[in-house]
Amino acid sequence: MTDRFLRACRRKPVDATPVWFMRQAGRYMAEYRQLRQRHSLLDICSSPELATQVTLQPIRKIDLDAAILFSDLLLPLAPMGVPFDFVRGEGPAIESPLRSAEDIDKLRTIDPREELGHVLQTIRMVRSELADRIPLIGFAGAPFTLASYAIEGGHSSNFARTKGLMYGDSAAWHRLCDKFATVVADYLTAQIEAGVQAAQLFDSWVGALNAADYREFAMPHTKKILDAVATTGVPSIHFGTGTATILHEMREAGGDVIGADWRIPLNEAWACIGFDRAIQGNLDPTLLLGPLDRMLAGAAAVLDLAGGRPGHIFNLGHGILPGTSLDHVQALARYVHTYRQHSTV
Repeated sequence: MTDRFLRACRRKPVDATPVWFMRQAGRYMAEYRQLRQRHSLLDICSSPELATQVTLQPIRKIDLDAAILFSDLLLPLAPMGVPFDFVRGEGPAIESPLRSAEDIDKLRTIDPREELGHVLQTIRMVRSELADRIPLIGFAGAPFTLASYAIEGGHSSNFARTKGLMYGDSAAWHRLCDKFATVVADYLTAQIEAGVQAAQLFDSWVGALNAADYREFAMPHTKKILDAVATTGVPSIHFGTGTATILHEMREAGGDVIGADWRIPLNEAWACIGFDRAIQGNLDPTLLLGPLDRMLAGAAAVLDLAGGRPGHIFNLGHGILPGTSLDHVQALARYVHTYRQHSTV
């Protein structure tokens, strides 16, 4: 197996900077768009055969150092009692958003091995297909992000309802996040048992919090999950967006690798996190929509700021955007792998 990615997670020397991309399987790929003409996103996620097919699509086209399970971070919500669907062009929509402490107390604490067994079957199928060529990353959503979706009913620009509950009924908030933390910790453990070789915790919306609020309202629950993953011996990646002001707190919450988005230079992010942790990132995904030379110059800047220090995993600051050229993604991966050959750093 090519263990470049796993070695970087542990800050061990590698022969080239490892690269994978969030949303490396998805709408920018023609094969995926064709599949979506016949199947909904939830249909794909719930079918191990289809989810395996989509997980492997980018691996067959791009020189990547890891595969990531094709799934959705909201999947635990429905069996817990928060059904949802995806509205075309608008993203996830929660059928009955949580609006009270009573709603929260009705939520079930599920066994992911039973309620999300199809995800675990996908993992086993992907591992079999990969035949140990590259490692497989599993993932789940962090409590703050899951709570935000469940309370807001979908995406939000200000998270007013979420913060209203957080500040107005902190006891109910912590009960909610503890339920999510319990389920997600068990879910990631089950994914590891099924065969994933690294686990990423997505806290997509946690950048809405300042450092003090993160420490009070999010950190205890995120830490519970990452502490559980740490006991498995499998490396964990802790990722959020808009997190430049809370990277130190995210490091304290846990994770062998901390993700940084494009809003902060990589070397500044790494200094905030501490060089005793690995870092993932952090090219702006919109650069892939522009001219090739501009994209590669952006990648060179990220790699220069990493400075060849062990523990850098190249990625975007968030997921690949729809409309991105597959040629650009392929060129970027090749460029990252060969960069040391012509770097002046």
